[in-house]
Amino acid sequence: MLSATAPTPARLLPLRLPRVCVAVSGSDAADLVEKAEALVRDNSFLEFRLDYISKPALGLPRVKHFIETHPGTMLIATCRRVASGGKFRGSIAAQLDILNKAAALGCQVVDVELQTAQKVKPAQMQKLRARSALILSFHDFRGTKKLDETLEKMRAIPADFYKVVSTAKTLSDNVTMMQFLAREAANHSLIGVCMGEQGLISRVLGVRAGSVFTFAAVGRGEETAPGQATAQELRSVYRIEQVDAATRVYGVAGDPVAHSLSPAIMNAAFRRENVNAVYLPLHAKTLKDLLYCVREIPIHGLSITMPYKEAIISHLDNTDSHTTKIGACNTVVRAQDGKLYGFNTDTSGVVRPLERRLATLQDAKILVLGAGGAARAAVFGLRERGAEVYILNRRMATAQKLARRAHARAIKRSDLKKYAFDVIINATPVGMGNTRETPLQEKEINARYVFDMIYDPVETRLLKLARQRGAQVIAGVEMFVHQAARQFEIWTGKPAPQDDMLQVVALAMQERARAAETTAAKVR
Repeated sequence: MLSATAPTPARLLPLRLPRVCVAVSGSDAADLVEKAEALVRDNSFLEFRLDYISKPALGLPRVKHFIETHPGTMLIATCRRVASGGKFRGSIAAQLDILNKAAALGCQVVDVELQTAQKVKPAQMQKLRARSALILSFHDFRGTKKLDETLEKMRAIPADFYKVVSTAKTLSDNVTMMQFLAREAANHSLIGVCMGEQGLISRVLGVRAGSVFTFAAVGRGEETAPGQATAQELRSVYRIEQVDAATRVYGVAGDPVAHSLSPAIMNAAFRRENVNAVYLPLHAKTLKDLLYCVREIPIHGLSITMPYKEAIISHLDNTDSHTTKIGACNTVVRAQDGKLYGFNTDTSGVVRPLERRLATLQDAKILVLGAGGAARAAVFGLRERGAEVYILNRRMATAQKLARRAHARAIKRSDLKKYAFDVIINATPVGMGNTRETPLQEKEINARYVFDMIYDPVETRLLKLARQRGAQVIAGVEMFVHQAARQFEIWTGKPAPQDDMLQVVALAMQERARAAETTAAKVR
């Protein structure tokens, strides 16, 4: 793991370091150490970002006290200069002085960027390395390129670890980073990650490609690099400590995907059923980029979301009947031979919650609002089970076209007063994101059940109006969980732990609501 020429301090490091190093910053030394105190019980490997402190030299006594009272903790001292992407505005001499003092206090590892190391005498680096293990680091904030050339430049300066950090502009940049790690990890102790939202793949999978460890944030809003995941996410959601060569990779692909709850519930399902797999958010700017990653990583299955549900179909080798009828695919399976197969589980997301409530869907009178992809899934899934389906859409011609294909009926909004339905399903985006918009007015709601496919917020304006009218409501989280459960079953061949998945979504939505309230309070 460590280079053969490393001096004594580096040899004192554990043969296998923890996979996650938590980067700790603070407004001052007291704040930094206070955060470290809260973390150290569950995280034995920390990075102290001394450059975040206005006068880091004055904070070293507190660092010393922390080291003395936590002898089992591994510490990296970093004081990155502004010119290299950090916050320290002092001279190179001042930077090295701080790092030397931190090493003398007991920090087992120090991080020095290549730009600094190239400007000082070799003896100065040797002096620092004699006191602690040395990470020589390089950060590219513009892209992922010339990784081999960068490493070649770094190798001219002896170090115990070479840290190469790039910025992922595409998902494919993660593949470039991981292929680089796989080529060079046998020759050097490397730390390699891609920054940015699209770099999460490398932060989770880089450790199995050859990165000695990866970095994590203390919490949301405390990232010391763009796209840094939290320690809790890496360990609990992505189970990074268990990721190995046999771990299958799945993901939700779309543009955007940062809001998706799919990683939380899918990874919870994998954990519950002891499936060696990890599920990642894949922010794909293009289908070409996504399909390259499917082949090269490889990715074994995908949840497809907007805007690729229709466009993905032409790239698949085969699809199920639902996908063909609906004209949209939300689930992809990659077979062992590399062929891609498409499914649509949105129908399960609609049908399963209704089957739990109605004695039968045969001849049930159901109104579907909308005529897009989600509506088509609802209409065809319900017609297959013999329901009498009505379609109401802003554009009558689109509703009529869908009605003809599905043997359903298109109706005008003015005709709603003539009907009483068993179920009304909102398959439009109206009401999403805590707006007060609603696809129907209270007087237009005449049904036993009202089912809103929107899951954020949990209770939309439509559902509130439905309650006032005396209807029973079905929240969109049920649709979300049931379609995800069907995806899990297709990928693994195992029954999905639906109750666990529903609980995870409920907790995640509560957390989002609390975060939104906190943000609103700060604004006020």
